[in-house]
Amino acid sequence: MTKVLLLEDEESIRGFVRVILKRQGFEIVEAATGEEALRIAEQHSDFSLAVLDVMLPGISGFDVCRILREQNPRLGIIMLTAKSQEQDKVEGLGCGADDYIAKPFGTAELLARVNALLRRVNLDGESSASNTIALAPFLLSLDKRTLYKREEEVELTPKEFAIVKLLMEKANTAVSRDDIVNMVWGRHYIGDLKTVDIHIRRLRQKLEEDPSHPQYIETIWGFGYMWRREGKHEGD
Repeated sequence: MTKVLLLEDEESIRGFVRVILKRQGFEIVEAATGEEALRIAEQHSDFSLAVLDVMLPGISGFDVCRILREQNPRLGIIMLTAKSQEQDKVEGLGCGADDYIAKPFGTAELLARVNALLRRVNLDGESSASNTIALAPFLLSLDKRTLYKREEEVELTPKEFAIVKLLMEKANTAVSRDDIVNMVWGRHYIGDLKTVDIHIRRLRQKLEEDPSHPQYIETIWGFGYMWRREGKHEGD
């Protein structure tokens, strides 16, 4: 059974999410404060997904997100944000969240976001074919869902892994922001394209020697991004 950590201080919202996810067969562990959520996370290492509210008494949802992401790079994390607070969405993605849901939200949107993320985390129990993508100095293992750079593992979130996989599969081919959103978040995603740019910025911090002068993930201005098969060299 898929185990979900639900952090929300408003009982009405927490109850709504709890009922919807339980009906879908998820096991829900609830917390009303960030401190409580972190205590629970220390006691349970088998969470597949965390749904975190941003505005909380005490430690914020952003801080909880950062700590959980450090503890478990492969944990799926969805932030619950106020509809009018664009900065909440940007900051949430910047601190390691995979997706966000703006309040108020309905049953269909909640389930669509949760199920899409869980598919990316590969929690359906199906084993993928054992294969890799090798683009020096990187090796992407599709069966283990891991990325290595010069034989050292680079810890990626589920969404980061999906983006790297897409770009590496299409190496030396420009991929539009729209296509990245459709392939990684799904065609019914209703967020904006800035989400892609935020994730690319985080990936460059992890993969590039100099993120301000990327060799591997190249920006195609006004369009999207491209993975350079041999890396970008000075003078290119």
